[in-house]
Amino acid sequence: MEQNIKLTKLAKCAGCGAKVGPGVLMGLLEGLKTHTDENLLVGFDKSDDAAVYQLSEELALVQTVDFFPPIADDPYTFGQIAAANALSDIYAMGGEPKLALNLLCVPEDMPKDAVHALLLGGYDKAYEAGAIITGGHSIFDEEPKYGLCVTGFVHPEKLITNSGAKPGDILLLTKPLGSGILTTADKAGLLGSKERAKMHGIMATLNKSARDAMVKYRVHACTDVTGFGLLGHLLELAQGSNVSAELTTARIGLYDKVLELSAKGILPGGLFRNRSFAQALVDCGKTDPALLNVLYDPQTSGGLLMAVHPDDANALLAELLSCVPLAQQIGVVKEACEKRIYLK
Repeated sequence: MEQNIKLTKLAKCAGCGAKVGPGVLMGLLEGLKTHTDENLLVGFDKSDDAAVYQLSEELALVQTVDFFPPIADDPYTFGQIAAANALSDIYAMGGEPKLALNLLCVPEDMPKDAVHALLLGGYDKAYEAGAIITGGHSIFDEEPKYGLCVTGFVHPEKLITNSGAKPGDILLLTKPLGSGILTTADKAGLLGSKERAKMHGIMATLNKSARDAMVKYRVHACTDVTGFGLLGHLLELAQGSNVSAELTTARIGLYDKVLELSAKGILPGGLFRNRSFAQALVDCGKTDPALLNVLYDPQTSGGLLMAVHPDDANALLAELLSCVPLAQQIGVVKEACEKRIYLK
């Protein structure tokens, strides 16, 4: 395989940092006519992780799509992370992925071995998830991009959306924050090999184990934390559920060295788009500015953010820690207040 290719050098943005900002996206979607269907349980108007269509009393189809430019230089690693990121949307809804289609953009001169390794990374990760890649679509592009369109299934009564959180629920998060900042540092040659390998390993980890634990308990709402950052996705959850949330910032897991890099101003552009969208509804209190940056940082293949019944929170967290050792209890859901998110 071609060893000298540096995929991240071929793209302006990396991973979910390339995502259209939430405020811009709302403007682009404004005014679009939506059609109703009694079997459509979740559509794009819900700002949720995937669409859900009920097929029968016992079966609903869950569908999502996600792709982005390289988050890693190694093609196989990029393929794994991109696939894990796309599959995560199905897990966030409580579903199980079954079928997937490749979405591939490659420069005409990209080495064949590199393209093969990229696709193999995606295939291997999909297989690990129990899904089958059955085809896809490919085009030439100046920048490489890869992802999946994923179809999964869930029992309609076991569907978990991002709009069911209740006051008193405990907020759990299953992966650390800061991948956008670390990736920005990596593109600038400022990240060590140890930190890079750890970040890639976490991003390539499926949220399958977290989902499998979650569905055993009274989880009222869930979303995966990706391009809009923790505060952006939590804001969508709070607004959809008509609640507020209080985060204990000291409990939020962070990647190594991310605060140091944040304090130096090594920040991705998506972070500023996320801040612009959410900050009016966030009471940041006395939160350190470097940490606040991380809370807005766009994540790639981030963890699941769950709102779980308080009586189930300890048991779920204990089970998560047995299979997802970086899981944390980070806050609590409150009655709706003037602001949607309070940091302490």
